[in-house]
Amino acid sequence: MSEETYERPLPHDAVAEQAVLGAMLLSVDAITDALEILDGEGDFHAPQHALVFGAILDLYTRSQPVDPITVSNHLREQGLLAKAGGAQTVHDLINQVPTAAHAQHHAEIVRDCSRRRRMIQAGATVVQLAYSGADVTASLDAAQTELQTAAQLRHNSEAAPLGEDLDDLAQELEALQRDGRAMGVPTGFTDLDALTNGLHPGQMVIVAGRPALGKSTVGIDFVRSCSIRHGRPSVFFSLEMSRREVQHRIISAEARIGLHHIRSGTMTDSDWLRFAENSARIAKAPLTIDATASQTVTQIKSQCRQMKQRTGLDLVVIDYLQLLTSGTARRQDNRQQEVSDMSRAIKLMAKELAVPVVVLCQLNRGPEQRQDKKPMVSDLRESGSLEQDADMVILLHREDAYEKDSPRAGEADLIVGKHRNGPTATITVAAQLHYSRFVDMALT
Repeated sequence: MSEETYERPLPHDAVAEQAVLGAMLLSVDAITDALEILDGEGDFHAPQHALVFGAILDLYTRSQPVDPITVSNHLREQGLLAKAGGAQTVHDLINQVPTAAHAQHHAEIVRDCSRRRRMIQAGATVVQLAYSGADVTASLDAAQTELQTAAQLRHNSEAAPLGEDLDDLAQELEALQRDGRAMGVPTGFTDLDALTNGLHPGQMVIVAGRPALGKSTVGIDFVRSCSIRHGRPSVFFSLEMSRREVQHRIISAEARIGLHHIRSGTMTDSDWLRFAENSARIAKAPLTIDATASQTVTQIKSQCRQMKQRTGLDLVVIDYLQLLTSGTARRQDNRQQEVSDMSRAIKLMAKELAVPVVVLCQLNRGPEQRQDKKPMVSDLRESGSLEQDADMVILLHREDAYEKDSPRAGEADLIVGKHRNGPTATITVAAQLHYSRFVDMALT
């Protein structure tokens, strides 16, 4: 967007820009001071100043001398000297600053003007999005991203020498060895947490199974562990069940009240007593239930961003993938491509929001066509990109769902079929479906 678009000149301070560049040409210390504050060439309003800054930075990072002569020569080699105002302009920058001692202060002025320009540009982009006529939810999400980018003060680089924080790492390892705590979000299953070290920010985790085997129950188990047991904020997006159905399942699991008693209105006195004993603990849990049907990934991401800003957010569970819509005006002709796009969008959402996102997913009929009925990662329905995007794939299997007289009645397998950051394994848990929950075998 050109500057002519705006009614007034964009904020800038040409003298401060010249002073910063002059100080950098005078002193290496001034270069390091300025680089602690400025993000890059984009902080400079004048194009010629941005070019000079870029040349200084190139020479400095190559450990080459930085002065008016070397900078002018570097710009000449790149064919940019004329655009930068010529060699005389570069030399004159030194005359704009009597000392390099105030480089940091001048850089702060340049940075503040740059931030104001970004605010104005973001506001103009938001106005354009509002007038664009595109899908309003997508436009709102784009507007939030634009404003969030403008508000970001400085990129927090993760780059650091290997040994810089080795002492902190040692303390973390000692605490982990001593306490045995999962560093990520606990799932509530001891063996699964031991294998995965919990669920980590940026992960996309798929929990998949055939219909009616208990996928939703596993998803609710995860948010119960996160919010009710550990007090960490989570959200459960239910595209199939109503809010009341999800609440019924949580109450059944936490208070050990038969789900059929809750649904049929036949709760006993002891059921009511357990409900009373657990209701306060359940009520204060930072768990949000969103039972809006036909949601898009964009809508979910927008809501998650707002929750993260307001109260924090440690875990997202979506029930389930096949009920998500793409948000386009018409359904794509290729459903596989549509699922592929949604899968990628969910992975990007997890990374952008720095939160683990668990997506429940239906498997195709592959397990039913095999003798042992055990699912495989290749059974993921409609798109191979699900396996590609996922950091972890957990397949749910219950023998007694296919064989009523199975010696493993009441047991379920959580088959970790893909684990990008660790080993795969099969975790056996107890299926207490009358309480709408799975639990560790040791608790049965």
